[in-house]
Amino acid sequence: MPSLVLDIHLTADQFLAYYQGRANRVLAYSRDGRSVSLPAHHLRPFLTHAGIQGTFRLEVGADGKLLDVKRLA
Repeated sequence: MPSLVLDIHLTADQFLAYYQGRANRVLAYSRDGRSVSLPAHHLRPFLTHAGIQGTFRLEVGADGKLLDVKRLA
């Protein structure tokens, strides 16, 4: 199963756009340089008062669909 590693650093104010309905996707870049647009609701479990900070592994199916998001650090 292919995977991508992303470093994500979003402040709580930046993620607020999702709750306000102004955004529904997060654009990030994997460590190998690929751009990734993922539905913001997949990151909601990792939201703290400081926002979303950390390194994440995205598991992707053969069809390119997102299967799982795990926080690494």
